[in-house]
Amino acid sequence: MAQIYKIYMNQSVLILADFVPKKVKNPQTIDSQSIDLEKLFKQSQENKKEISYLVIDDKCELIFQKIKEKIKAIKAAGGLVKNGNGDYLFIYRLGKWDLPKGKVENNEKMREAAVREVEEECGIKIDYLGRKLLTSYHCYYMRGEFMLKTTNWYDMGINKSPELIPQKEEDITAAIWQDPSDLKAIKNNTYPIIKDILALV
Repeated sequence: MAQIYKIYMNQSVLILADFVPKKVKNPQTIDSQSIDLEKLFKQSQENKKEISYLVIDDKCELIFQKIKEKIKAIKAAGGLVKNGNGDYLFIYRLGKWDLPKGKVENNEKMREAAVREVEEECGIKIDYLGRKLLTSYHCYYMRGEFMLKTTNWYDMGINKSPELIPQKEEDITAAIWQDPSDLKAIKNNTYPIIKDILALV
């Protein structure tokens, strides 16, 4: 079975796979022996455009595990929420459209954290928690320390179409319900990870 792992770096992504994936944006092939995730992350910040760093190797799972072992890990969870009209929930945070998510607390299950974070960030009550859509990996700096965030994303539902209340203290300046047939503006100003989630619906 084909294997693929993606580590997101803002607008760029490191792809580890045992096959050559299709439809990869601005691919740059790198050798598995020369992977320096922190260095790639800094390059991605400087470039400020979508680049896909490709590592094609039969042992991509082992390479992925070794990368994870070297970086401090944080767990998070979030959701893609559909309302009673079939519209999806999006938040606007730090100049980009995003999906609600947040850090998993001690002794909290990922599914529980996903619901709690969505409800807190958007001022709503989730009525349905469905399947896990995917697990994403995203690296960033926090207080000068390089970290890798593992996020489980879940399918969620809510009855009717309640008013959304963005959590301003989390830098969320807007929350909207958006028709799934009209996501162009969202996709033009979001992260590659969100585009991957939207490709599943």
